[in-house]
Amino acid sequence: MTKLKKDRLVKTISTFIEAGIVFLLIPISKFLSIKLGGYNPDPIFIQWAIFALMAVILWASFSSVLNLATVPRTRKYRTILMQYAKMAMGMGSMLLITKIGLFLGTVPPSVIAIYTVLLFFTISAYRIFSFKMLKQYRRDGRNLHNVLIVCDYFSDGFLKQLIAHKEWGFQIKGLVTDSKKLAYIHENFRIYKREDIQKILDNNVIDEIIYAKKNIDVKYLKELANICDETGIILRHQTAISLLEPAKFELRIVSPVSPLLDTPSNKWNYVLKTILETFVSIFAVTILFPLFVIVGTVIKIDSKGPAFFMQERIGLRGRKFQVFKFRTMKVNAESELNSLMGRNEASGPVFKMVDDPRITRAGKFLRKTGLDELPQLLNVIIGDMSLIGPRPPLEKEVELYERYQLKRLSVKPGITCTWQVVPNRHDVSFEKWVDMDIKYINNWQFKDDTKLFFKTIKTFFVAGGH
Repeated sequence: MTKLKKDRLVKTISTFIEAGIVFLLIPISKFLSIKLGGYNPDPIFIQWAIFALMAVILWASFSSVLNLATVPRTRKYRTILMQYAKMAMGMGSMLLITKIGLFLGTVPPSVIAIYTVLLFFTISAYRIFSFKMLKQYRRDGRNLHNVLIVCDYFSDGFLKQLIAHKEWGFQIKGLVTDSKKLAYIHENFRIYKREDIQKILDNNVIDEIIYAKKNIDVKYLKELANICDETGIILRHQTAISLLEPAKFELRIVSPVSPLLDTPSNKWNYVLKTILETFVSIFAVTILFPLFVIVGTVIKIDSKGPAFFMQERIGLRGRKFQVFKFRTMKVNAESELNSLMGRNEASGPVFKMVDDPRITRAGKFLRKTGLDELPQLLNVIIGDMSLIGPRPPLEKEVELYERYQLKRLSVKPGITCTWQVVPNRHDVSFEKWVDMDIKYINNWQFKDDTKLFFKTIKTFFVAGGH
């Protein structure tokens, strides 16, 4: 089993454990409500079943956000507990809204109040235990965050802390410095010059650049900001290096020039986007499971081969992952691609062909309706993709990107995007497609995702694809 698969297995097991806790706390809360308040609820099973299902799905969504978007590295336990308290309150509020919206009369507010309190203490205890295990996980070289440090001799203490605290999970990919003394002390790291940064970012998976020099070179910092902005890499500015103490150390994104994040600048809206997308994906997979079975059966009857197709794609900042799709082509389609390149109808580094002979009869319908993309809901649940975002490219396509086009990799790829809902989208040039994606990234707003979501559903019903 590969390291990536092991990481996903650990996250999956943890999610199921948490889901079990979330589910078991419901009858416990109900029991305590009866004992403390003498409340004897009407035994309407279906209402309690819906309440339990919503609780599990909601927490799975929050859990996904906590593990994949805000995994703690240098945070204090106090900060983490505050975060869990907010999440528990959010859960309680959403469940109360669910009770009112779905008319769950047999679920009293006292149960929801007790449930919220129990949820905080129980999950907090489990999470802290998990956090301690996660520290060991990072000490073993997993869940690492690749960083490039711009530093000078005064950064030595800062670097030693990053090296000593392996549980923080920072993997130093190189030092950008003119200090010969620092280069000598840390000779085990690759040493780069400031003019090498663009080349480093083009040829390596770098999550962020940390500017950790004693004195701030505003002009150079602006240059770094522009470079990072092109590809969406995080830029951090760590000050007061000589005063850092391990007990107080916590990296923060500071913006003396401009805020550069791996997500749109409105952080809380983006967190809400992630929660809702995970929630919708889990709910959709649960509801659409019979459709998955039907489509899979039709594919198997129509042509020989598996119902699902997995292909390596490039995701956030160059990370490789396996995308899930319903198979729409013959099994040996990849080997026939080279012979068809002369008939490519798309511009740029992508291959598009309306009457592709490799597509099966069932595949034509699946592509026209967009049903072939449904299994990517699993990618959203895993955390490799979002519902809305630029489509994930192939590695050979990324190799042909111009530098500004790498901005497409600055956010998680999506199942649907602005290009996906354009009429006759295959007639859109690659350059215009990229411009649409970059415009989406630079001007992201939550309401735009909502519009794209409903436009995608409309496209499905009118079968607007080729």
